[in-house]
Amino acid sequence: MEFAELIKTPRADNVVLHRPFHLAVEGTLCLTGHHLIFSSRRKDNTEELWLLHSNIDSIEKRFVGSLGTIVIRCKDLRIIQLDIPGMEECLNIASSIEALSTLDSVTLMYPFFYRPMFEVLEDGWSSFLLEQEFELLSSVTNEWRLSCVNKEFSVCPSYPPLVIVPKSVDDEALRKVALFRQGGRFPVLSYYHKKNGMAMMRSSQPLTGTNGRRCKEDEKLVNATLRSGRRGFVIDTRPLTVAQQARAKGGGFEQEVHYPQWRRIHKCIERFNILQESFIKLVEACNDQSHNMDRWLSKLEASNWLTHIKELLTAACLAAQCIDREGASVLVHGSEGTDSTLQVTSLAQIILDPRCRTIRGFEALVVREWLQAGHPFQQRCAQSAYSNSKQKWEAPVFLLFLECVWQIHRQFPCSFEFNEHFLILLFEHAYASQFGTFLGNNESERAKLKLPQKTMSLWSWVNRPEELSRFQNPLYEANSLVIWPSVAPQSLQLWEGVFLRWNRTSRFLEEAEEERIHIIKYNKELQAKVNALRRQLAEMETDGEVQQDGP
Repeated sequence: MEFAELIKTPRADNVVLHRPFHLAVEGTLCLTGHHLIFSSRRKDNTEELWLLHSNIDSIEKRFVGSLGTIVIRCKDLRIIQLDIPGMEECLNIASSIEALSTLDSVTLMYPFFYRPMFEVLEDGWSSFLLEQEFELLSSVTNEWRLSCVNKEFSVCPSYPPLVIVPKSVDDEALRKVALFRQGGRFPVLSYYHKKNGMAMMRSSQPLTGTNGRRCKEDEKLVNATLRSGRRGFVIDTRPLTVAQQARAKGGGFEQEVHYPQWRRIHKCIERFNILQESFIKLVEACNDQSHNMDRWLSKLEASNWLTHIKELLTAACLAAQCIDREGASVLVHGSEGTDSTLQVTSLAQIILDPRCRTIRGFEALVVREWLQAGHPFQQRCAQSAYSNSKQKWEAPVFLLFLECVWQIHRQFPCSFEFNEHFLILLFEHAYASQFGTFLGNNESERAKLKLPQKTMSLWSWVNRPEELSRFQNPLYEANSLVIWPSVAPQSLQLWEGVFLRWNRTSRFLEEAEEERIHIIKYNKELQAKVNALRRQLAEMETDGEVQQDGP
């Protein structure tokens, strides 16, 4: 298919662009296969807007006489308005944008056509391989092995080719366990706590059903993480009633009689369809310009968004507490093991592991616990909060995780190497990007699409020194301790950087941030001078003592 077939009017002049807190700008609008481009053409102040069609969530057409207006709502939550003279021109442009923003084929998306204008210093596709993680693990313990049981994606289509499992369990046993777990997602290592040797594993639900089916290989695999005489905890991200309903449909949970050393704890983390409804309500509340305090607070509460944040952080803190304070191993799962499970395991690592609070460590966490672990990004991020089409599999699961990281970041501002802009960048690229990193639903799909060969990785761009500097937190001081966030309602705030950034002017905030960075930089320079003078003084005192002791 040629993109030209979808573009009925490639260019329109005298178009007026409206954005909140910006002056209206007149210019030329151009449509290409992947971008909507607006250029002001003003000699005194040339302004350009490049918008990926894949970033467009919905469009609305309005007409007053012969003047047409298109309102574009984007997946990154901004809203722009284009006034286009001529009804036919406006209709053509609107239908072209609708067609180009809803392409079915993944291979027609921009990452397959994007060619970087920067020098590629590292291949982001090979920056965070599981072999490297296993090498780090092997330096502290020899109880685990790297298994190739899924090398053809034949055992579990949503797992990567390599997984880390207990050394005492062979591949034949893993195949049997895969038949006992939904979607073949048998328990694999998520995190090893060096401090006390405890492990966190993740999986999908066991297929026990109403007959209480069991699998001895599964019991052996789960028990392989336990120290003699110690108990473990199964953190089921579903309420008990939901888990019991799942058992009636062939799913279920680990029964005490077959897993006597494990204590099961049920948490209430909502499924993806509930999260999407909450997301839509929250964005609607944030866009309500009525400025009525009661209305704002009631809409914010009705969205339940902060409740989801609280529940998720509570579950992650529980997992971290079991590992660090109780000295127990943990198994985390919900139903499929691709959404709430990954939220809990990755947030627990943010709490426990200082490496995950560095830029590269956090990137490795996203790759390991989200991309390789089979979170279905293509399905979950197909639409954002504005789409008019019926919801299928969309949900802000990854955004909710990023917001929880932001909440912890806000409580521990000196413990993270990256800043808020880095988290917002990941949110934006998960929904629309020139990079192939978040395309596909799992590693199997990415391999079939040949993404590493045909597209550029986001990490190749982010990890260039000139880009990295934009995402560094000037307050960062490495903290090797476990950090325990407060989950009290008073401690949680709305993430304004995502939900309100297009609804208010950011000029003063940006100026304040620049001033803060300047003060921190100046403080570091003064601190360096103080340290140098102290060294100089110490040397002078030493020289003085030597002279006094001399002949």
